[in-house]
Amino acid sequence: MMGKEEEIARIARRLDKMVTRKSAEGAMDLLRELKAMPITLHLLQSTRVGMSVNALRKQSSDEEVIALAKSLIKSWKKLLDASDAKTRNRGKGTPLPTSSSKDGSEAMDPSRKRPELPRMLSTPRITTFPPAPVTCDAVRNKCRELLTTALQTDHDHAAVGADCERLSAQIEEYILCAGILGPRASGGL
Repeated sequence: MMGKEEEIARIARRLDKMVTRKSAEGAMDLLRELKAMPITLHLLQSTRVGMSVNALRKQSSDEEVIALAKSLIKSWKKLLDASDAKTRNRGKGTPLPTSSSKDGSEAMDPSRKRPELPRMLSTPRITTFPPAPVTCDAVRNKCRELLTTALQTDHDHAAVGADCERLSAQIEEYILCAGILGPRASGGL
């Protein structure tokens, strides 16, 4: 198992380097390697290869790379969704459903079903604020990443068209300024 984890981590590092260098040369080979590997939820979480693949997908202009990256991300998302469904059902003491579909788990417990928010045909992006400055600080980037993940919980951001990455960068920037300049700059928060 450790060999597989190291191999996936190696691929993730190479993908990260490609993103940093803005060169996707050889990306298809790495993505095909990942597609051929049986990947578990543990491997995804420990290597964070999904973040690397998603970063490559966002930066790439090659349609094949984008399509394969999306395919990998979708298949890995199913692992996460299945794990979430198992966790929810374990907490209730009910047997696990044979299907990992969301509809099956919601049908078992109608009280957990949330009202569906209306979906828009084309999701508008909130663009009233200037983009937050890019940072090369690993701690600040990690804070932004965690904020983005928190904002994307329950997928409410999709219904209102919020750009979670931009919003998390703005929140992090404000927190940094408030911490450096003190209570006077933050308006006495």
